[in-house]
Amino acid sequence: MRLTDRTAIVVALGTAQTLSWGSVYYLPAILAAPIARDLGLPVSWFFGVFSGALLLTAFLGPSVGRRIDRYGGRGVLAGTNVIFAAGLVTLGCTQGLTGVILAWVLLGIGMGAGLYDAAFATLTTLYGRDARGPITGITLIAGLASTICWPISAVLDAEFGWRTACFVWAAAQLVIGLPLNLLLGPPTARAAPAATSGSEDVPAHRRAMILLAFVFATAWFVTGSMAAHLPRLLEAAGTSATAAIAASALVGPAQVAARLAEFGFLRRAHPLISARIAASTHPIGALVFILAGAGPIAAAAFALLYGAGNGLLTIARGTLPLAIFGPIGYGLRSGLIGAPARATQAFAPFLFSLVLDGAGPTVALLLSSSMTLAALGGLLMLRTTARDAPMANPSRLGEG
Repeated sequence: MRLTDRTAIVVALGTAQTLSWGSVYYLPAILAAPIARDLGLPVSWFFGVFSGALLLTAFLGPSVGRRIDRYGGRGVLAGTNVIFAAGLVTLGCTQGLTGVILAWVLLGIGMGAGLYDAAFATLTTLYGRDARGPITGITLIAGLASTICWPISAVLDAEFGWRTACFVWAAAQLVIGLPLNLLLGPPTARAAPAATSGSEDVPAHRRAMILLAFVFATAWFVTGSMAAHLPRLLEAAGTSATAAIAASALVGPAQVAARLAEFGFLRRAHPLISARIAASTHPIGALVFILAGAGPIAAAAFALLYGAGNGLLTIARGTLPLAIFGPIGYGLRSGLIGAPARATQAFAPFLFSLVLDGAGPTVALLLSSSMTLAALGGLLMLRTTARDAPMANPSRLGEG
């Protein structure tokens, strides 16, 4: 049986994405410390291997996108469930650093082909220019991945140990994620891309791709930094530990609320509008936090504004290339645009930690705000008019 109803596909794919994000990407936040302790490794080594896995995803993105463009995403996404399961079993069986590295190589391959970029490309093969709504829909569901899966990982670790937690998540990939991805319907039939004419403005397309790559690279540096250091950043600025944790917990709900807004009254606006709004919220939140002091209200305001902006930017990563370039070659183009973002996200926790520890929280906030303002500048340089005609094949955009 294959799902063909749009709502059913969004629910199935969103649920599978929730599992993939929660059981792999968010796993180190809960299990890194117990794994490192039992294996006699520094926690920093574990996170170093995790960063390497994230870097691996940057190299895989374009080839994965090209395959989804040609064959649809059902087979790719279903295959990643098997890879995720293999990586989690390997991690659960590991006895040392070599096993940890092997496990994260497998999990890195899975993340490179099984998270949002691949899911967005899959929806584009199904719905073409109408994929914006479904893209927003799966981010609404998967935006709760950490909220759902962090407590589950913590309970499994406390009751049965981290190895059992890895095995349970591996089983979930095969029992839940794999069937859901296999239910996805085939891509809708589309006409082959029209031959490009000599009048097509390939340099303009290349410029837009470079700008988008820059925007997402700077924005995802901030995302990686905040994901790893937000509670510690707030504490370093003077917020109490309890208030810092409480404020950080508001990021998830803020992301979902912002995505609901995108799904509601922003859905008729060009994605550039919501992206520009998103890129402005982090600097505003940082300014409020710095000027108002480090109390719980200021910390909560910063977390809410950051979370809302990050939630919108995640959608923009899927919808902006679609709106500006169209659905033809979407997977490959998104892979090329997203590669720098994956790389900056991999290095961000380490680099931001150096700034936070060496120069203090105010300078760290100024750094993250400068990065998002740079992203805003890139977005302001992009036109808000989407072309309806087929675009040049992305492989041609490096020519000229």
